[in-house]
Amino acid sequence: MAMPIIMLEEEDPIYGDMLEEILSRVPLIDLIRTLHVSKSWNQAVHSSLLSRNPPKPWLIIHSQATRHPYATTTRAYDPRSRVWIKMSQPASIKHATALRSSNSNFLYMLSPSKLSFSFDKLNLRWHHVDAPLLWRGDPIVAKVGDSIVVAGGTCDFEDDPLAVEIYSIKNRSWRTCDSMPARLKDSAASTWLSVAATPEKLFVMEKHSGATYWFDLDSNDWSKQFDLRPDQRCFYSVIGCVKERLILVGLIGDVENVEKVKVWEVGCDSNSGSFDRCMETGEMPRLFVEKLESETFGISSINICLAGSFVYIYNPEKVEEVVACELIKGGGCNWGSVHNAVSGGVCGMERVVFTCADVKVEELERALGAENRRFEVVNV
Repeated sequence: MAMPIIMLEEEDPIYGDMLEEILSRVPLIDLIRTLHVSKSWNQAVHSSLLSRNPPKPWLIIHSQATRHPYATTTRAYDPRSRVWIKMSQPASIKHATALRSSNSNFLYMLSPSKLSFSFDKLNLRWHHVDAPLLWRGDPIVAKVGDSIVVAGGTCDFEDDPLAVEIYSIKNRSWRTCDSMPARLKDSAASTWLSVAATPEKLFVMEKHSGATYWFDLDSNDWSKQFDLRPDQRCFYSVIGCVKERLILVGLIGDVENVEKVKVWEVGCDSNSGSFDRCMETGEMPRLFVEKLESETFGISSINICLAGSFVYIYNPEKVEEVVACELIKGGGCNWGSVHNAVSGGVCGMERVVFTCADVKVEELERALGAENRRFEVVNV
């Protein structure tokens, strides 16, 4: 008996708007695999990212043990997909000293014999160079263009507490330059100073007073002092730079009663050598101010990290919640908060370091192909 022939209908392919809508709901790290399905899928991925659900800057949290061998775990929050991602570190990275950050995605470790630093968006590559000539405890360290500036924080009494040394990444050499302004003698450490950087300038501000200077690497000159307090009731403020826009976030009121948290964009006129405007961008809703308050200390200080159009704001004394401020083109802010997935395992034996990265598909694809680097969506 002849067997019947069964005709199987080929399933209708998914394409066009429907495919783009599906892809817009897929976590960014999982989209990388779909780039290689076909040419049409590759186009659909990029179209979806452009028009439906574009990438947003990741909040990256590094939790480091305070004892040898200083084991570090890294997790990133992707606000586009609203998922946490575990980022496995290559075994070649040796965390020999305390991990620190500045300029949002600039990580560094400083010991008497070595300076280690990383400045690519996902910190895939580390550079290891000789330490500055002067040993420093808690200096400010920042990347300005192709240079690393290490200033203040010296420990030995015979050393200049305002000394500045600059490492050229291109020439692989150190040089000294003019010391920091004398006004900063009692506050020349990262504990008391907030820093921001453009490719040409380093901005330094006292967190409590608002006294601000900039350092021009081309001329090796420090500016005169400016009072960068848009509101005289501001008792604590920090600065950061994103796409060469100087952003200031300040606490208004006092430690026991923070009335407001405000965000300003500060204009810097390099021709006149002054700050020419300070425009209020947004005020944090009370709900999010309360998320930053600790039961014991209220809000005595804040830190920020910035990338793209996002400013992540957190209280170092209460890292369980991070407030996200999205700067709207033309003025204003969108506000939200992120529960810190790393905070559950943080205790007195660990330090937490925050960075931020405006991650693109191409950069993530390179990162996924890097040796010993793994990314995994985790449930928290």
